[in-house]
Amino acid sequence: MARRLRAKGFEILAERWRGAAGEIDLICRDGDCVIFVEVKQAATHEEAASRLGAGQQGRICRAACDYCERLPLGQLTEMRFDVALVDGQGRVAILENAFGDCFA
Repeated sequence: MARRLRAKGFEILAERWRGAAGEIDLICRDGDCVIFVEVKQAATHEEAASRLGAGQQGRICRAACDYCERLPLGQLTEMRFDVALVDGQGRVAILENAFGDCFA
């Protein structure tokens, strides 16, 4: 997945980053925006998407806030939450801004 995002021009900042609130699969930068990517895999994209519940979204948001506290702009850092869905045939669908607005 990191290779695919690099090909889109994203800088990979971390893979499987772990903070006090939990783990984030990929953290990337696209210009000024820090992108937190959750990767879900299942037989179909729909099944993969169903594996990301509200509780996990909240944990990822809290972990993202923890990560951003270490950056120069802190919580003012522009950020986005994407989900990469991988089906049983290896096809990838990336849902940008999948969480909408996220406040920890």
